[in-house]
Formats: sequence, structure tokens, C-alpha cells
Amino acid sequence: MSATEFAFVASRALSSMLEEAMSEAVLAVNFAGPHVAIQDAGRQGFMRFGVPASGPMDRLSYAAANTALGNSGNQPAIEISLGGLVVDCVSGQVTFAVAGGGFIIEHAGRKMGSWTVETLRAGERLAIRPGYWGSWTYLAFAGQLVANRWLNSAATHALSGFGGGRLVQGQHLTVTDARFHEDRVGAIPCPIFARPRPEVNVVLGPQDRFFSRETVEAFLAAPFRLTDAYDRMGVRLQGAALTPIASLDMPSEPIVRGSVQVAGDGVPTVLLADHQTTGGYPKIATVVDPDLDAFGQHRPRDLIGFRAVTPAQAIEHARLRAANTARYLAAMARPATGRCSQPK
Repeated sequence: MSATEFAFVASRALSSMLEEAMSEAVLAVNFAGPHVAIQDAGRQGFMRFGVPASGPMDRLSYAAANTALGNSGNQPAIEISLGGLVVDCVSGQVTFAVAGGGFIIEHAGRKMGSWTVETLRAGERLAIRPGYWGSWTYLAFAGQLVANRWLNSAATHALSGFGGGRLVQGQHLTVTDARFHEDRVGAIPCPIFARPRPEVNVVLGPQDRFFSRETVEAFLAAPFRLTDAYDRMGVRLQGAALTPIASLDMPSEPIVRGSVQVAGDGVPTVLLADHQTTGGYPKIATVVDPDLDAFGQHRPRDLIGFRAVTPAQAIEHARLRAANTARYLAAMARPATGRCSQPK
């Protein structure tokens, strides 16, 4: 190859790379329900300063949506609640993935279930609405969703609004380095452990001593119903009263995600992604970490039960789930065998 030919080929290649790097898609928010916001993997390392980690309510589904597109594990995505989301593509085109729950997607005149990869083009509308199961789904893009960051994270803290922020009607979203991945279009495999289960594993404590033996037994034996008091901070449960036997004069202490906190009225609350960092109410139990993502997909009025496991069993469960999740995400590039949910 002559120097002239080499220069021509190099110029074409550089032009192609620059064009791809500068490509972007612009989306207009036509409708956004409550709690529809931008999330990344979470704001790590700041809880000691009183800053919640935030991040996705369902970490597995968030990771699946990004992995299906070849994105990094911390790429900003849109977390969609039961209120749903409708966006119009104003310009450009971008491949997107939706994972989480059994939501219904309407795109380009077609209906399909969540757990899928498609491409959104200029002039097209994408509507995502609740379907048969699940409370949260995630919309990721093959590109970089432009979002505000706070403390090096785009994760939205719902109460303060810090981070990428809640989506509102009329807002425009920009995806830079927008990519078109026709080879990735199709179904995303939905693992069985992504679905909510009627029984949730917990480790008793750290303040189970504040409750009588009969109360602890009732907590484990009786079903509880999720109430409408359900947001990113936590969900209140309806069921047996879990009245403490001692006065609530314990000092505030650190709180972890999954804590089952009991107020003075005996009503338990399971704390979730935006939970406060400290609290002075007793925790009768803690939901084991591997069960939190599926628990977050329960809907208000769902019935659940709690099953006590030992700390050693919880650790083994966490290791097994981590291995299964790693294998699932590593195999994401393989052809999918079917959709997780189908619309009627």
C-alpha cells in the first residue's frame, strides 16, 4: 500500500470513528409516572457521612439491561415505576434494552414484554407500562445517557432530588455516543431468581431481643401484606402487631438495606434503596441481600412471609447468588431462548 493509499484509508477510518463518537439521540419525555428517575449502580462510600447509597431498587435487572447492550456496570439508566414512561425520539437512533418485571412495551406499532432489546429511531415513540408482575423496570441505552452527577454518581436520591433526577413531562434526554446494535436486538433471558417469591429469607436481629418470643414467632409464622406506603425508602407491612417489650430508648445506630424496622406502634417497615443511614427503632430482622432485588419487585397488596436463616446460611446463599448472577451476566451475549413475559 502506498503512502497516499494508507493516508486515505486512515482518514476514512478516523472520520468513521469521529462520526460514531459524535452521534447522539435526543428523546422527549411525553409522560413520566412517579419515581421514574435516572439511576446508576449507586453512590458508594458516603453512608458514614449520612448520604444514602441510592441506586436501583432491583440491581439484577439494572445490570441485565446494561449488560445486554455491552455497557459498563455503572452506566446511568432510567428506573421506571408502576406509573410508566412514554418518550419520543426527536432525533438520531439508539439501541435500547428494557429489563425488570413483567412490563409491557409499545414500540413502532408493536407490543412486547420487558426483557428485550430494540432500536428507537427518530419519529418513533416508546411507551413502557406495568404488566403482570413487578414494580420496577430499567431502560438502558447503547450510549451515554447525559445526567447530572452528585458525589461522583448519577443515582437519584428521591427525597432530595440529588443525582440524575426525576423525569418530568417536556424534559429532553440526550444519549451521546449513541450506537445501533442490530445484532443485539431480541429477547434478554430472564433468570428465575429475578421474580418475586412469597417467602423471604431473613436473619433475626440485631434487636430481636426487644421482642417477646411469641412476637418473633408471629413475625415468622404470619403472612404480611405490602401496603401502599411504598417508595424507594421502604415499604410498610400490614399484619401481626410486633410490639416491643421494652421502651424505645435505644440510641441511633447504622442501618443497612433490608432492615425490618419496627416503630412504636408495632408496624414493621422493610428499608430499601434510599433508606436513611441511621435510626433508633429496633430491627427485628434483616432481609438477606440476595433476596432484596426480587423483594423489591413485589407490588402493594402482595402477601409475603419471612423465613429465618442463620448468618452462615445467609453468607452461603449470598455466595451462591453472586456466582449465579456472574454466570448469567457473562452469558448475556448468547442467543436468548425466549422472553420473560408476553403481552396478551
